[in-house]
Amino acid sequence: MPLIEVRSATVTKKGQITLPREFRELNLGESDKAAILVYDDRIEIRPLASIEKDLECAILSQESLAESWNTPEDDEAWKYLEEIREQKKHDSKMGSCSG
Repeated sequence: MPLIEVRSATVTKKGQITLPREFRELNLGESDKAAILVYDDRIEIRPLASIEKDLECAILSQESLAESWNTPEDDEAWKYLEEIREQKKHDSKMGSCSG
């Protein structure tokens, strides 16, 4: 995926940044969940829905992740991931239909 643009943002003393409106309008709506991916050399913010498949291993390792999550935001994100896992279980029981 090609780089579209580079912008700067200031981190507040609470550790918050504001994403420019143009970026939010690309693929994050109000109240959408965002995933924050931390690498050795960068931090990426992506719509959570776009990486659900990549998180399959993380969803399955609930106990190890739960030990390091300790904020209300983490709890909310975890609840969302659990909902995805339950939906995947339901979908696999229903089978797939091809038309």
